[in-house]
Amino acid sequence: MNMTFLQELFNNITQRDALRRRRQDDDASLDHGDLVAACRALLESDGEASSIALASRALAMYERLGDKQRRRFFARLAEEFAAEPSAIDEAYAAYRDVRDNATLEALFEACEPRRQELFRRLNLPSDGTYSLVRMREDLLGLLREQPELAAIDADFAHLFGSWFNRGFLMLKRIDWNTPASILEKIIRYEAVHEIRDWEDLRRRLDARDRRCFAFFHPAIGDEPLIFVEVALCKGLPNRIQPILAGEESGVDEPEEADTAAFFGISNCQTGLRGISFGNFLIKQVVQELQQELPQLKRFVTLSPVPGFAQWLAERRDDESLPATVKQALERMQHDGWHEDAERAEALKAVVRPLAARYLAEEKNSRGLPLNPVARFHLGNGAELHRINWLGDVSAKGMKQAAGLMVNYLYVLNDIERNHENYTAHRTVACSSEVKDLVRKARKQAKGETSK
Repeated sequence: MNMTFLQELFNNITQRDALRRRRQDDDASLDHGDLVAACRALLESDGEASSIALASRALAMYERLGDKQRRRFFARLAEEFAAEPSAIDEAYAAYRDVRDNATLEALFEACEPRRQELFRRLNLPSDGTYSLVRMREDLLGLLREQPELAAIDADFAHLFGSWFNRGFLMLKRIDWNTPASILEKIIRYEAVHEIRDWEDLRRRLDARDRRCFAFFHPAIGDEPLIFVEVALCKGLPNRIQPILAGEESGVDEPEEADTAAFFGISNCQTGLRGISFGNFLIKQVVQELQQELPQLKRFVTLSPVPGFAQWLAERRDDESLPATVKQALERMQHDGWHEDAERAEALKAVVRPLAARYLAEEKNSRGLPLNPVARFHLGNGAELHRINWLGDVSAKGMKQAAGLMVNYLYVLNDIERNHENYTAHRTVACSSEVKDLVRKARKQAKGETSK
């Protein structure tokens, strides 16, 4: 039997039925209770065609709910679609008496919230996956005010971790010949360095010294999940403004480049937050670039340091720091300080060691680097290679990082070792230059003179 034809037939039937039901729904006011009832009907459905129709109807109903109704719907999901305590108790008692695979499987099944099966069934229509990603995006916006909904988020994360497994992701190069519908999304989703217009985008896709790659998922179509922008250059870049302006990179032909610099990694789908794509993306892009340009010797990032400026500001009240350091930090409170070459050079000697300390030694409650970008790259096996003074003098760069940017270096032979040391021992792989800066920071804290 031609399964493709059968699936298309199911889709046509269910789409017509969904449209008919949607028109019926439009004739009456919709309440979250109606959606809960539709979800119960979906869980009780046995046939594939009817399940697809019911799922399409439920998703359409969700789209029509207002904010308050969605809050109530999620609250009902948390309370009424959880696992059944009595079923868990019964399954555990059976497992306690007979510890075999059958009773263990029954226990697992009893412990699974009914929401997970609901989400699997809502995923049946052709647009189900993307609808659920958007639904989780709505949920994430509610968690701060309604932390009791975290259990629903855990269900989403559990399922998405399987549905968006690396084996399902498709890597595509983005260039000027990519369909305009996708290019528009690249402009909209750029989260690190704003793409101002089409001409700006064209510079970033220049075949001479630029590359852009994105991950897609077959169930979501032309919606990118994550993309990375790459600059081909000679040597390690230390400033972002020349790259964004499309200034001469020293590369007239791609074959002349010896370095690939990842200067922008943007996650596109808020509903997939916490689902790791970036580590797969970087490693696969490195492989793609090596095949195209085998002369490339170095793979680095030119990364922002969000949160560093705030951390610096907090150090002004740190009684353990010597007065000279605190005075230097006070001078950074004046707008335009970086435009005064003499003042900037004096501050450089103080701030770069502090940045090394912040990135390499300041940890969060889990013992991981305080900086989120550092966590990402170090967790992927990169090395904290170089701290670039005034690497980003844009208003955003000055506000979030006092103008600093960082090169994280990916050495292919060291990635696995760095990753294992980071995971097992929280070890931050650093270049000798960064280690020297950390030692200077320790001397600064003791009021010693650095040489």
